[in-house]
Order: sequence, then C-alpha cells, then structure tokens
Amino acid sequence: MSKEEQKPPKEKIILGIDPGTTVMGYGLILTEGKKYKILQYGVIHLKKYETHELKLKKIFERISGILEEFAPDSVALEAPFYGANVQSMLKLGRAQGVAMAAALSKEIPITEYSPKKVKQSVTGNGNASKEQVAAMLQTLLGIAELPKLLDATDALAVALCHHFHEGRVQTRGRNEGWKSFIEENPNRVKK
Repeated sequence: MSKEEQKPPKEKIILGIDPGTTVMGYGLILTEGKKYKILQYGVIHLKKYETHELKLKKIFERISGILEEFAPDSVALEAPFYGANVQSMLKLGRAQGVAMAAALSKEIPITEYSPKKVKQSVTGNGNASKEQVAAMLQTLLGIAELPKLLDATDALAVALCHHFHEGRVQTRGRNEGWKSFIEENPNRVKK
C-alpha cells in the first residue's frame, strides 16, 4: 500500500447556496471521504429590504459572515433556471453573482450546478419537486424536522450534489442511465 492509500480521507466543508431575491437558502455539510453530515442550514430573508441594491448588500454581508465562520473548502451554487420573466432572471443572476463575489473575495473555489443536476444527484429524478428533494435529504442527512422554507434544504441538496460530483468533469446532456448512477453512488443504494 502506498502512503496515499493509507491516509485517512481529508475533511472538507462545502457551502451550498440556493440563490434567491426574496429568500436565499444556504447549507453547510462536512464531508470525510464518502461520509457527510450537516453543519448548519437556513435561509436569508430578503423580502423586508426595499430596494434590490439593499438585498444584494445583505446577501454579500451574510454570505461573507458564513464564509468567515465556517471557512468552507468550496462553494456550490444552483444556477438560475430560465424563466419567462427576464427581470426576475436578471435579479436572480445578480443575487447569485454577489454570493459568488463573496466566495471569490476569500479565494474559495466555486462550482455551479443546474437545478436538474442537483435533483438528479439527490433523488435520482431530475424533475423531482422541492418536497421530494427535502424528503430524500431527510433520509440521507438524518434531518429530524424539515424547515418551513425548503430553500434551506435546496441549498443542502446543492452541497450534497457537489460532494457526489467533486473531482469529476461536469458535462451536459449525457444520459448514462441507472447503471452508471449506481456505480457512481454505491452509498446511496439500499440493499
């Protein structure tokens, strides 16, 4: 056995972010090899701020505070999905950009995942509902009681998706099926 094979897996902290302009979810997990557990999760309430600029300032401050407190090794964000409302997309993109800037200011690597990729990684179904994602996370992470706002569990799903895909080349449009999914995620298959 080489020295590399004998070393215990390194602990890593991953911050997952579900960007929003009314509510932004965040979730932190601690990983060690294939093991993972929740450190903290919650939401940043932004509705009370009158202007978009104030919301962006609050996002930067809160994400910066989380980064200071937990010093994550990486940040994973859910990419905005394309909707019919261009103004909403623009505001959501700005919110995501401010969260990214907070991480970049601390030189923390960022990875972005599509909503479909996050859902697929956690539930096996890229079209799963927020409730289905939350229910699966309740099982995978041992969450006793789900929060009222599922933006927090969505953020945990982003962090877990990053853990499952860390170190792999991200590609779009590949459909390798269940066999590939099971090979890549043996710890998620109940026997």
